[in-house]
Amino acid sequence: MVRGLMWLPLLAIFIGLAWAGWNEYRKLEAYKVWAQPFERAKYDIYAALGQQGDVLTWGIPSRQGVLEASSLNLTEVKKAVMEVNAKPANPADLPSKGRFSLGFTLADGRHLRIPFVDGEMAAQWLAFLRKQWDLPEI
Repeated sequence: MVRGLMWLPLLAIFIGLAWAGWNEYRKLEAYKVWAQPFERAKYDIYAALGQQGDVLTWGIPSRQGVLEASSLNLTEVKKAVMEVNAKPANPADLPSKGRFSLGFTLADGRHLRIPFVDGEMAAQWLAFLRKQWDLPEI
């Protein structure tokens, strides 16, 4: 009986991990459906991002799809920078840890951030957008 009770926490951990895996799988499947109309898209735990023409759309991935979706027209961007912990950073000198995001300052003065888990992926997106749309740097 004591040995059986010792295995109970392990069983609970296994069930929790199985649920977390199923939850992430459902998020990925919902993202795949959401990302179909986009020319270019990315998924991570912070945000799903899609680019169609000159419009970027991003939101929070969930099992029901992408929530709190926001859009940005790249023709309205005054400045595009790489940010680490909400401060401008050089894409060539990224730290290994931090909260990475792409920061966009619009012509009307608003500042929007698109979060990324991986700084390298954020730098690649920024380079692509700068090349395609001639977005100004700092």
